[in-house]
Amino acid sequence: MNGVKMVAIVIIVAGVLSLGYGGFSYTKDTTAVKLGPIELSVKETKTVNVPLWAGLGAIVLGALLLVFGSKK
Repeated sequence: MNGVKMVAIVIIVAGVLSLGYGGFSYTKDTTAVKLGPIELSVKETKTVNVPLWAGLGAIVLGALLLVFGSKK
């Protein structure tokens, strides 16, 4: 299996996962207050939504790479 096919499969899997989950979230540590040696930090949870068209586009792009990428 060559590199183009591997990249195509990874793109297809990423597209399917984005359709299945619709997005992802992560936690970010931020400093809210800093008074001398005392520091107050807050954990914020951020959510990133992946649009439907991006997931479908990734699946189509991966399929096109899989079909046409290996022809010489």
